[in-house]
Amino acid sequence: MTIRKILLRTPVWLLLLVTGALMLFPIVIALFGSFKTNLELTTGATFLPSTWQFKNYLQAWNQADFSAYTFNSLYVAVFATVGTLLVSSMAAYAVDRVAFRGKKLFILLQSFTLFISIGAVVLRPQFDLMVSIGLQKSLWGVIIILISAHATAFFMVIGFFRGIPRELDEAALIDGCNFYSTFWLIILPLLRPALAVVSLFTFRNAWNEYILPLVFSLSRPDLQTLPVGLANLRYGAGAAVENQLMLAGACISIFPLLIVYIFANRSFMQVTVGSVKG
Repeated sequence: MTIRKILLRTPVWLLLLVTGALMLFPIVIALFGSFKTNLELTTGATFLPSTWQFKNYLQAWNQADFSAYTFNSLYVAVFATVGTLLVSSMAAYAVDRVAFRGKKLFILLQSFTLFISIGAVVLRPQFDLMVSIGLQKSLWGVIIILISAHATAFFMVIGFFRGIPRELDEAALIDGCNFYSTFWLIILPLLRPALAVVSLFTFRNAWNEYILPLVFSLSRPDLQTLPVGLANLRYGAGAAVENQLMLAGACISIFPLLIVYIFANRSFMQVTVGSVKG
C-alpha cells in the first residue's frame, strides 16, 4: 500500500473509529454502571466502579423475577418473528409473482405505514379489537399486533425476490409443483439470507417493545415482559430509586439479542454484499 493510499484512507478510518467509539460509549457506561452502588452511580464521580458490585445482577434477577419475564419476552419475540416471516414472505411472493386487481393499491397502503407513525393514538382501537376477540388478557394480543406491523419486512423480502429468476417457477411447474409448493419447496429456501435479516430486526423490535406489553399486562402482572419488568426495577423498597439494578437488568436483557445477531450476522452480510453487487 502506497503512502498516498494510506493518507487517503486515514480520514475514513478515523471517522469510523470515532463513530464506533460514540456508539459503544453508552453501552460501556451502562456496563460499568451496573457494577456500581446507587450512590456512586448517582454522583458520577468515577468512571470505573470503586468496588465491583456483582450482587447487583443477582438482586436484579431475583427482584424482577427475570425467569418469568424472560420467558414472556421470548414467547412474544419468537412467535412475532415467525408470524412476521410467514406473512411478509407469502405477501411478497403473491405481489411479485401474481398479477391481481388492487395490487398497486396494496403496495401503496403498505408504503404508507412506513412513513406514517401515529404511535399511541392506535393503542385504544388495537386494544378494543383484541377485546372483541377475547385476547385483551393474553400475550397473543401483543403478538398479533406486532405481526400486523410487517410493512418493513414485506419490502425487504420483496426486494430480494427480484433477484430470484422466474424461470425457477416455470421449471417447478413443469416438474409438477403448483403455486404453493413452488413457494415452500423452491422459493422459500432461497430466501434464507433475507429472512435471517428480517428475523433479526423483527426479533429486536419485539424484544424491546414496551407499550403494548404494558397495556395488555395491566390486569395480568404475570404477563409482563422484560422491558416492563426493567421499568419496575427503578424503584425498590421504600420507593427509593435504584438505577444500578435497572442497568444490571438491562445488561442481562441484551444477551439474547447478541445471540440472535451472532446467528443472523452471516446472512446479514450476504444480503449486504448482494445489494452492493446488484
